[in-house]
Amino acid sequence: MARPSTILISRKATVEAAIAIIDTEGVEALSLPRLARELNVKAPSLYHHFADKNAILEAVSRAIVAKTVYPRKPASGDWAEWFTQLSLNFRTAVLRHRRAAPVLLQHMPHDLLTDLFESAAAYLGECGVPVELHVQILDGLEKLTLGAALAEAMRPPSRARVQFEHADPERHPVLTAAGRANQLNPRQIFEQLVRSYLLGVKHFGSIGVTNPATPSDHRATGPLDAIA
Repeated sequence: MARPSTILISRKATVEAAIAIIDTEGVEALSLPRLARELNVKAPSLYHHFADKNAILEAVSRAIVAKTVYPRKPASGDWAEWFTQLSLNFRTAVLRHRRAAPVLLQHMPHDLLTDLFESAAAYLGECGVPVELHVQILDGLEKLTLGAALAEAMRPPSRARVQFEHADPERHPVLTAAGRANQLNPRQIFEQLVRSYLLGVKHFGSIGVTNPATPSDHRATGPLDAIA
């Protein structure tokens, strides 16, 4: 398809419009004609910046992930606390655009993550974590964090305590009792999940972790796009 001679829209505006459509109507609603109407241009204008719809979805995924706030590395060398906070920040970035979460499954910006992993691996080395455990920590946390965030994105937003909503008190008395006894909301359960994983790495890898049960309070330095 021929490209128009005049650039009528910016790449940033296009990505923002695509995210807005997905946020309100879902991924299935996004198409080049729909996006063009939103931007008040003709569909061919989009080809100045993107080869096709997949290219737009890749940019959407990158924009979402890039808004993950990058925590400051604590002077104490508490690498487990740093990774916990980073995982929480990634979860926040994904859940900010819940209906766009499925896009990450096919269009995860691996180049952006690789830059982050390089920095994270360097920090692990500075903290004395053996190099043979770096992949286990980085790859494991990527799968754990992404999977948990996507699973939660498929559910309605909630800050209430997690319970098994389909459990029938008569048919599932033990499950119902467990739900009633639980005191944690989704964010807190996710945080404990990450901490448990890192404690497992500590146990099996004999790595020192500084008080991993301490609530995180590290201030952030900015989103991931600052290191891209």
